[in-house]
Amino acid sequence: MQSQKSFATHTTGTLYLVPTPIGNLGDMTVRSIETLKAVAVIAAEDTRHTQQLLNQFEITTKQISFHEHNKESRIPELVARLVAGEDIAQVSDAGMPSISDPGHELVKAALEADIPVVPIPGASAGITALIASGLVPQPFMFYGFLERRPKDQIAELQGLLTHTETMIFYESPHRLAKTLANISEVFGDAHPVVLARELTKRYEEFLRGSAQELADWAANNEVRGEFVLMIGGNEHVVNPHEEDPLADLTALEAVAALVAHGMKGTAAVKKIAKERELDRQKLYLEYQGVPK
Repeated sequence: MQSQKSFATHTTGTLYLVPTPIGNLGDMTVRSIETLKAVAVIAAEDTRHTQQLLNQFEITTKQISFHEHNKESRIPELVARLVAGEDIAQVSDAGMPSISDPGHELVKAALEADIPVVPIPGASAGITALIASGLVPQPFMFYGFLERRPKDQIAELQGLLTHTETMIFYESPHRLAKTLANISEVFGDAHPVVLARELTKRYEEFLRGSAQELADWAANNEVRGEFVLMIGGNEHVVNPHEEDPLADLTALEAVAALVAHGMKGTAAVKKIAKERELDRQKLYLEYQGVPK
């Protein structure tokens, strides 16, 4: 067990994890500004982007680049500077470091070197979207980005089908339509989904509806901006400690029951076939009414 109680006894520097605004510069906290002014160096995901923020608040601290493509070489350098007594602030382009952005590996390396790590609270797109989504806010699960390849994403979503908590994802505009179509296929057309974009900015927007409605919207409109995508928890998941309500049904009846609760036919067939170790293609043909 590792305990971090006091920094007074440390002769090393401290690693500060500093959040930056997700859109509205007014969300930059006083503590974040003071920290960025006080540290020896700022490790930034994109130094050009961060420089605009520093200029806004008259912060003259020097920057060093720290991102996904140079982290292997940069982490030993940053840890060495911390060990030598320098305080370092790490920032991402927007929001909290380490959340779908670089940072976790640096935190881990700092802790292994017995360097204090101090998180500063601030803006987070996922939480900001969740509380205004209208979906159940707790429990929730933050997932981040889904797999990009369609086959992998479908499998990933199927693995999430049994979750009863609200699920939070990030998605880019050019992949949104396909992701929503996959969600509709796996979770069912009627499943509740909420999209949020341009959070804290002038054109902040929430889109609430069924998976199919939002998939249709994304397919027929020009999609712009980075999105927070939230999926309502599955209310029809069977409690493993209770009797399975589908246990006494035939495979076809079980598929029909799942479809009646909003699941797509193909997803329902795959689920029942897997659970009962049946031939999926044969079960699908029977479900479609095709003679054996």
